Amino acid sequence: MRILFIGDIVGKVGRRMVKEHLADLKKEYHINYTIVNGENSAHGKGITKAIYKELTVAGVDFITLGNHAFHKDEVHELLETKNIIRPANYPDSVTGDGVKVVNVNGVKLLIANIQGRSFMEAIDNPFAKIDEILEENTYDEAFVDFHAETTSEKIAMGYYLDGRVNAVVGTHTHVQTNDEKILEKGTAYITDVGMTGYSEGILGIDRKAVIERFIDQLPQRHIVPEIGPGLLSAVVIDTKLKTIEKIRLEG
Repeated sequence: MRILFIGDIVGKVGRRMVKEHLADLKKEYHINYTIVNGENSAHGKGITKAIYKELTVAGVDFITLGNHAFHKDEVHELLETKNIIRPANYPDSVTGDGVKVVNVNGVKLLIANIQGRSFMEAIDNPFAKIDEILEENTYDEAFVDFHAETTSEKIAMGYYLDGRVNAVVGTHTHVQTNDEKILEKGTAYITDVGMTGYSEGILGIDRKAVIERFIDQLPQRHIVPEIGPGLLSAVVIDTKLKTIEKIRLEG
């Protein structure tokens, strides 16, 4: 199977990049299934029903989230009915699932969304949770979006799952890393896929307020530009050939 995963979509510019490039990417790379991280797609925080529809109409098959999963109230309804998951290591009482098994041309693909704990909200142990997920589900192939802050925690998860899942991709830090590889036991891995959004800012945000915050340490309102140059960051993973390839498009 050839999976296209697009990293953290940030706001309107990020959504534009997906709509402009997704069809061509799917054709060029012979993609069987497209997954995106959409936790920043609604002006930088959360996702709405309208944006879910916008992305799926553009050709997205499945959406993962992260620490901003519940920023919009509409997400509760989406999580109960659609191809979208929130981090699995939230408490069981929280709306939605952190894992789903989908049928892709007769292949049962498990998709899991896990959130890290280093410098993040204190939720359940991601390592214990992924063990539970893999034990309780029946599947042919498995893909994990590990939404985490530190490189060390992401790398640890990659090696922890090596040979047990087909891919572990990191999200959240919005900067594409240069360490994509196939681990010793065959798992495709990258520490961070990178973001899809406004390319001339800081992590998809207008840079002026961010710089001022670093200078004077005073609160600043983050602005996510709605127009301007964009960046699309993604990876293509071939689970049969055991390959991983980065994509970085500007426009």
